[in-house]
Amino acid sequence: MTEESEVSETTETADSGAAGHLARARELLAGHPVVDGHNDLPWALREQVRYDLDRCDIAADQRGRLHTDLARLRAGGVGAQFWSVYVRSDMPGGHAVAATLEQIDCVRQLADRYPGDLRLAFTADDMEAARAEGRIASLMGAEGGHSIDESLATLRALYALGVRYMTLTHNDNVAWADSATDEPRANGLTRFGEEVVREMNRAGMLVDLSHVAPATMRDALRVSEAPVIFSHSSARAVCDHPRNIPDDVLETLAANGGTAMATFVPKFILPEAVAWTRAADDNMRAHGLHHLDTTADGMRVQRAYEAAHPRPMATAATVADHLDHMREVAGVDHIGIGGDFDGTAFTPAGLEDVSGYPNLIAELLHRRWSEADLSKLTWQNAVRTLRAAEDVARGLRSERGPSNATIEQLDGAPEQG
Repeated sequence: MTEESEVSETTETADSGAAGHLARARELLAGHPVVDGHNDLPWALREQVRYDLDRCDIAADQRGRLHTDLARLRAGGVGAQFWSVYVRSDMPGGHAVAATLEQIDCVRQLADRYPGDLRLAFTADDMEAARAEGRIASLMGAEGGHSIDESLATLRALYALGVRYMTLTHNDNVAWADSATDEPRANGLTRFGEEVVREMNRAGMLVDLSHVAPATMRDALRVSEAPVIFSHSSARAVCDHPRNIPDDVLETLAANGGTAMATFVPKFILPEAVAWTRAADDNMRAHGLHHLDTTADGMRVQRAYEAAHPRPMATAATVADHLDHMREVAGVDHIGIGGDFDGTAFTPAGLEDVSGYPNLIAELLHRRWSEADLSKLTWQNAVRTLRAAEDVARGLRSERGPSNATIEQLDGAPEQG
């Protein structure tokens, strides 16, 4: 055999292996679909069409405009989606609450509009029922404690409307909890912050520790009586970004019963992308735009910058590196997936949109992950975590009533400045 023939045969064998892994990935996802912890479609619909779903019909192909539409969710093997009802953390008080309600209404409109594809889900049983029906379970997560405006009653109202997790902060601190990307002020959780966690436990709302400072993570894990989640965070040991999870925190998840859901955002997963993204964000601000702006105008600025300054490219293998590490440290029973589609301007190669999950599963199969372990990653861990939070809530509600504590009572009057 000639050297050229040997190279050709090796390439053909590799291509055949990759195709086989992709076929197996799709088969696995048919039985154990992806529960994705975080998708910002509602905010994209707010920004692009102000919730006019006739102008942006996700039953049609939305490539070039959104990361998400129904056909691509199906192609990606998505069986349950936590839709983020995110609002910007610079919205003041009651405006943030009102905008969160509008986001919740958007998710409900989507479920009403596409009943053959989407089913609102509020419990683990609802998730399983949606899977049995061949529909995508649609859950909601609020992204940032500013959405409750320092009110435990508002927290309970969001739960009553279907919100099943709340990220304690977004990019900015709240008065009662520190963010990973702001200057420390509370050094974790204040007394009111601890009461927020306890009230979330009593309601059955998952405590989401993405975006929060490591001190906040550790305080919440100390206080929480229920499993917690990280809806879209990866491993800090693999990429040293403050949005990621330190190993000492990952190590606590087994005892807590929680789940860390790896994100796909390049600047959180690829070290080379961190500095590049910081410069791209500065360029957005120089054009008078918010760095998270994914409107048509925002994307034109981003793409122009990318053309002039080619970005380091993350891939499905980059995400798999994080999952390998997270499995080793936290254990396979405590990991999941939270892509952050439609909440980021850039995505990895092979994970460009919600149709890409089979490429990640195929990469993990190539790394000899078992199908049993992959079914935990995609479906079982997230469902188990929500069910466990429901069980804890039933017990707590039998022991204590709702808290009406205020931040002034627990933390004192705010400093005058």
